[in-house]
Parts: sequence; C-alpha cells; structure tokens
Amino acid sequence: MTAKRRKSALVVLLILLVMIPLAASAATLSSITSDSIKDKLNQISNAEKEKKELQDNLTDIKNMKAELEGKKKDLKNYVSSLDANLTAIQKKIDELKQMIADKEADIEQTARELEEALTVEDEQYESMKMRLQFIYENGSNYYLEMLLGSSSFGDMLNRLDYVQQLSDYDKTKFDEYVLNRQLVEACKADLEAQKTVLDEAKAAVEEEEEGLQVLIADKKQQIDGYQSDITNKEQAIKEFEEDIVAQEELISALESAVAAEKKRILAESGVVITYDGGKFKFPLASYTRISDEYGNRTHPILGIQQFHNGVDFASPSGTAIYAAYDGVVVAAAYSATMGNYIMIDHGGGLYTIYMHSSALYVAEDDIVVKGETIAAVGSTGRSTGPHLHFSVRLNGEYQSPWNYLSQ
Repeated sequence: MTAKRRKSALVVLLILLVMIPLAASAATLSSITSDSIKDKLNQISNAEKEKKELQDNLTDIKNMKAELEGKKKDLKNYVSSLDANLTAIQKKIDELKQMIADKEADIEQTARELEEALTVEDEQYESMKMRLQFIYENGSNYYLEMLLGSSSFGDMLNRLDYVQQLSDYDKTKFDEYVLNRQLVEACKADLEAQKTVLDEAKAAVEEEEEGLQVLIADKKQQIDGYQSDITNKEQAIKEFEEDIVAQEELISALESAVAAEKKRILAESGVVITYDGGKFKFPLASYTRISDEYGNRTHPILGIQQFHNGVDFASPSGTAIYAAYDGVVVAAAYSATMGNYIMIDHGGGLYTIYMHSSALYVAEDDIVVKGETIAAVGSTGRSTGPHLHFSVRLNGEYQSPWNYLSQ
C-alpha cells in the first residue's frame, strides 16, 4: 500500500472514529428534540389559554356588592350571602397561589431545558466547525482522489460507502443542529410565556385579595352600623343573645352526639380516643395581635356585659389554622354566628373550636394530628375582620385556652 493510500485510509478511519459516538448520540437526540419542540409549542399555547382564563375569571366585586345591596335589610341573610362570596374568593385565591407555585416549578424546569439545549448547541457547533475545517484543508477534490486511489473495484465500493456515510453524517448533524436551534427558540418563547402567566397570576391574587378586603370592610360597616343604630340596639342585643344561645346549643348537641357515639364504640370494641394531657400546638401560623381575650368584657358597640368564650387572634385572611392536638373532627360546617367552623374531639371530654374560617380543609369524622392544617383564617359569620376565634371546652364548660397552649 502506498503512503498516499495509507494516509487516505487513516483519515477515513479517524473521521469514522469521531463520527460513530457522535452519530449514536445524535440518533437519540433527533427524536427527543422533535418531541421537545412539540411539547414546548403546546405549553406556549396552554400558557396563552391560562392567561385568558385568568383575565376572564377575576371576581367582579362591583357586581357582587350590587347583588348584596338588596339583602342589607336582613342582616342574617346578608351575612350568610356575603360569607358564601368570601369563601368562594378565598378558594380562588388558594387555587391561584397553587398555580403560582406550579408555574414557578415549570419555569425552573424550562430554564434547565434551555440550558441543556444551549450546551448541545455549542457541542454541535464545535463538531460542525471541525468537519468544515477538515473539508477546507483537504480541498474539494479529496473524496474524488480517495476513490481514484482504490486498489480494486471492491476497495472502491468500500470507499464509496465510507464517503456516503460521511455525507449522511454531515446531513444528520446539520439537521440536528437546525432542530436544536428550534428547541432553543421554543424554550425561550415558552419561558417568556410562562413568566407572563406567572405575573398575571400574581396580579390576580393581589386583585382577589383586595376584593376580599373590600367585602370584609363592607360587612364590618354594615354590622357596626346595624348594632350602633339606636333604633336597632334593643333588637340587636336580643339577636346577639339569641345567637350566643344558639351557638351554645349547637356545640352542646355535638358534644352529646359524640358522647353517645363513644358509648357505642366502647360497647363494640372498647376503643375510645383519650386526651393524654399534652400541651396544645399554637393554632395559627402567625397572628398580628390578640383582638379579644377570654373572659368577661363589655361589648364594644352594644354596651352589654358578655362572657367571651375564647381568644380572638387577628390574622390576615388565608393564614393557616392548625389542629391544636390529635383528635377526631366532629363538625366542619357553617353557621350564621360562627361562620365556617371546626370542632375537634380530643378525648376525655376535651374539645377545641375554631371559628370564622374562610376555608375548611377537613370534614366530619376526619382524624387529625397535632399541627395539621385544618382551615384558613377568614371573617365569616358574625365577624368584622379576619381572625381566628379559638375556644376550649372541658366536660361542657369553656376553659381558658391559655391553660392548654404552648407558644
């Protein structure tokens, strides 16, 4: 074999040694890239739909207030209707916050995909540059010379096959580069679309929260105005006292039902939940102040002596409410006075009650553990601002929550 032919064979071998691993990775990358581009285009389309849905589904507070206007003459009916709206808005806020969390995760994933695509693009560019440099240095007649230097017809066919492989490889690499460029641009477009939706969702949360506060302020004004009106005061006192009695009767009935159920369970299996004397977890993620303490006090508007059967913790709407201790949910419902409320049986005649929630995350008969999120702070029921009313009862009597709480 001549020196020229040996050189040609070595060059072909070198190109094939470089080409084979790159071609193997390119074969898998090609299909992945095509699918990835389709996925990105679908995500961009979905982001546009999400953005439109966000704009279309914002709560119309002005229209909502207009609908409530006709119910203000009947305070109880007005409060119940407004509370339904507050609950719906809080649910929408929770969904938007979850959407924001999901969107931030999507953006992080797309950013990683973009970074990977850019890395592949750099590698592809360097590989193509090496090939172009080789072709330039060896001249356009290189392949012809290699074929003409064949020792036999069989050798020429082999060399022709090598040339075809090299040509196919070059085309594959170029197509791969074009597809990856499309993926890079699709990732960039998807990233921008997702960021736009994220900004829209954050703005929607702010708008919904502002609407929530508008309705709560309107409710406070209505309740305060009704109670302070001298012509309504006697009726307001009567209604207030009736509400307290109704609340007490409801809670007592729940306790009686639980006691009866415990007797049934004891008779059947001997298993009954028992309070072990441990300290309660503080029932709120955070609070700004104690707006009303446990014990006797003078009602700020009605001017009558009242026993306040719990502690009121003022806190922003949506703040997480925790189960103070392990137990079984005996009620998760709505009443005109307590609003959305939860009552938990901890055993041994001990109960905790959580009132005025904007959202309930547990249902009757659920087993909860100490520290589990069971609700969100709100201003439903006879409430004039977002807070948690937290009560403790032992054997049918209210107790100071401070005797059980650990802060």
